Amino acid sequence: MGDLRLMKGNEVIAEAAIRCGCDGYFGYPITPQSEIMETLMARRPWEETGMVVLQAESEGASINMIYGGASSGKKVMTSSSSPGISLMSEGLSYLAGAELPCLIVNVQRGGPGLGTIQPSQSDYFQATKGGGHGDFQLIVLAPASVQEMNDFVDLGFELAFKYRNPAMILADGVIGQTMEKVELSDYKPRWTEQQIEEMHGSWAANGKKANRNQHIVTSLELVSERQEKFNQKLQAKYRKIEEEEVRYEMIQCDDAEYIIVAFGLSARISQKSVDILRKKGIKVGLLRPITLFPFPTKIISELADRGVKGFLSVEMNAGQMVQDVRLAVNGKTKVEYFGRMGGMITNPGEVADVVESKLIGK
Repeated sequence: MGDLRLMKGNEVIAEAAIRCGCDGYFGYPITPQSEIMETLMARRPWEETGMVVLQAESEGASINMIYGGASSGKKVMTSSSSPGISLMSEGLSYLAGAELPCLIVNVQRGGPGLGTIQPSQSDYFQATKGGGHGDFQLIVLAPASVQEMNDFVDLGFELAFKYRNPAMILADGVIGQTMEKVELSDYKPRWTEQQIEEMHGSWAANGKKANRNQHIVTSLELVSERQEKFNQKLQAKYRKIEEEEVRYEMIQCDDAEYIIVAFGLSARISQKSVDILRKKGIKVGLLRPITLFPFPTKIISELADRGVKGFLSVEMNAGQMVQDVRLAVNGKTKVEYFGRMGGMITNPGEVADVVESKLIGK
């Protein structure tokens, strides 16, 4: 068993970054994720592993620092909360367009605009439908516990480098601020320059070697025919990610007649709703998407084919993931939405009541 601690979700992100061999963190403080940078500053990893921790002058500056670090084949990351991610959106598109691996953490707060510092899940569209201009996708992981905040840092980097694509941990203010028991990951050493050359030497701009041409990292291509071919290459990569990297959790779905679909905090709340409804003799299950992109479309479609009578998408927003659930169900059965907005959080009894009223019709 690894090192057991009682820690906040935000603190765990910082600790996991140090332990997974991250080379650099470049960020800017914003509630409710500021403890990530604060913890890194307190831990002083530059004295322990050589990891760089830098507060940039803005979110725009930090995402461009990520671009530079990722271009050299280094493990680099940033974190922010909803308005800050919006300020990074240009950089996210550039990172995807240059096929640069990196990790972005979004601890969501309520919007739109400056909104509130209370938790939300209203950045689902932003995270899963691009988040910037052009046809691109982020790999998006949705933690539902402090333990997953730890686990998804290393997983995020693994997937980012596997596909040369930015990855995002889409958390929320509750998961970021919640304190739970966590088993921390074992330490991994930072990659040496030789390892970076061996693993990423085909593209990384880490100093021209005598035996190869120079590497130019850019998202610019002014010849339309070549740009179209590059876009087709990106789309093929995204289809491969959809085929190979879908992750989800199913709870009491084997005999379920009704399915709640929820991610992150909403899934934790909905798990208790399933227990409440089961005690009433109502066969309800929970499907928790762990990857929001790639989305578990196939399993939802299969559940609809099996004869599930209805799906309820539970979200802390105005109804965003429900659109992906409806696309997956494709009209085979009823799909409803329930959510709270503006930093308000639902409760298990409320969700259970909506299942009965909207899906069952009681």
